Amino acid sequence: MTKMRTVDAATAILEKEGATEAFGLPGAAINPFYSAMREHGGIRHTLARHVEGASHMADGYSRAKDGNIGICVGTSGPAGTDMITGLYAAWADSIPMLCITGQAPVAKLHKEDFQAVDIETIAKPVTKMAMTILEPGQVPGAFQKAFQLMRSGRPGPVLLDLPFDVQMAEIEFDIDTYEPLAVEKPKASRKQLEKALDMLTAAQHPLIVAGGGIINAGASAQLVELAELLNVPVIPTLMGWGAIADDHPLMAGMVGLQTSHRYGNETMLAADFVIGIGNRWANRHTGGLDTYTAGRTFVHIDIEPTQIGRVFSPDLGIASDAGAALDGLVELARERQSAGSLPDYSGWVAECAKRKGSLQRKTHFENIPIKPQRVYEEMNRSFGQDTTYVSTIGLSQIAGAQLLHVFGPRKWINAGQAGPLGWTGPAALGVVRGKPDETVVALSGDYDFQFMIEELAVGAQFNLPYIHVVVNNSYLGLIRQSQRGFKMEQNVSLAFENINSPETNGYGVDHIKVAEGLGCKALRVEDPNDLPAAFDTAKALMGEFNVPVVVEVILEKITNISMGTEINAVTEFEDLAEHGEDAPTAIIALLD
Repeated sequence: MTKMRTVDAATAILEKEGATEAFGLPGAAINPFYSAMREHGGIRHTLARHVEGASHMADGYSRAKDGNIGICVGTSGPAGTDMITGLYAAWADSIPMLCITGQAPVAKLHKEDFQAVDIETIAKPVTKMAMTILEPGQVPGAFQKAFQLMRSGRPGPVLLDLPFDVQMAEIEFDIDTYEPLAVEKPKASRKQLEKALDMLTAAQHPLIVAGGGIINAGASAQLVELAELLNVPVIPTLMGWGAIADDHPLMAGMVGLQTSHRYGNETMLAADFVIGIGNRWANRHTGGLDTYTAGRTFVHIDIEPTQIGRVFSPDLGIASDAGAALDGLVELARERQSAGSLPDYSGWVAECAKRKGSLQRKTHFENIPIKPQRVYEEMNRSFGQDTTYVSTIGLSQIAGAQLLHVFGPRKWINAGQAGPLGWTGPAALGVVRGKPDETVVALSGDYDFQFMIEELAVGAQFNLPYIHVVVNNSYLGLIRQSQRGFKMEQNVSLAFENINSPETNGYGVDHIKVAEGLGCKALRVEDPNDLPAAFDTAKALMGEFNVPVVVEVILEKITNISMGTEINAVTEFEDLAEHGEDAPTAIIALLD
């Protein structure tokens, strides 16, 4: 056996568990761990400007590719509390992420020592495990358990808190005899899946709702194969978007109150059977449950048993990893296809395709200031199918989900349930770390962009290039729209006359100067016809300078984006597409 500090054992474990990408801020209480990372040499560290930003970077890195686990590092006091929003965002969307905090010495924990806080108790509600490790000999086992928990069942984040003296203590440890613990995931039985398939094939108008659990399981290919074997349309959730490409004939659109397609909602209302796989029936997807469930039979497959029946009781619930369930369903579908016992759903598929080719929103507006719909039309033209989009919350995200196109899993990376403002920028940096050779495009409103704008300097310092499209209407747009019901616009304007930048024309913050001051490139667009050239310039600047490039688009200040309170009562505030030229980048061209 070899005697070493606990932190040296911890870094060796990180390497063996395949988690070697860290984001954080050093501090006195976590310096031993930083010294271990330096000595080890195999853990790459990206220095953030804010610890919340570091947590979102680790989150974005975890979401970027199958199997990734990002690490966030800081002290236990203000750094640990800054991590809580990042932990919440990861926990809410079932994302594995490891936070490591440096704590005051064990003997000082009850003495109100400088920057000592009970981070274990604070973090427990938004983690799968939060533990202050009080005994040096527990460190290897705590890390071993952390990785098992992050990967088992419904994935999620873990926080490990290391008192300073525990970090410095020496223990006997042999990395060669360390083995990761077995990952535990429930698996549907053949009998359960036969029942689910029986129920599906008894229906006339079945749908598959594909949730984020399919992407977490790396099972998008199995989903597409199942849909093709059965010839059944697929409705992805916001977290499952990309599990089936938008241009696939069986992709029937998204459903919901906000991030949805007109044709997706109409198809859901026409369905008589729904099998949800790896989804949680989020309220922005379902709207009112009476409307959503009326006249439809439901099967729900989810990795977390207590998730089944949480929102409404399905006709059949199955606790299973999405990948395992899809493997089993594909096997059964193949058997029934060979036996010639699968129904013919070609008529139903044709109905769904007709809706997709007709129920479209208008995107082609020539207005100045620019209407947001035109921005997404030009983004569809300018960015290829290999693009990964990153976004969080606001009218920008909602309109983007309605109008952008996604062509594969993990190409729409989105803080879906928590939706913290400021998530987009740092998360995009984490995604670039995870996808260094791919095109990453972030999408923010001006308020989301301003929340953690300092993290642009991280992209400049570490050469993490991506394009950040900022749609600027100098408003808290989503909140302004939600306040319409209260007949007010209270505390939602970001506009002011900038004495240093009169060229902003009363829109307030000069994002161009700020971005350039942080070491990035930036440009402003005020005419919709200039958008294609701006995006081309941004790509060229990103390639030349290897830094983030901001494209700020000046929008009309008052914009209302389609949304409602029920999936059959979504309000359309703008004219709808009537001719092909109204929605020129639609997946299926609108027939005049």
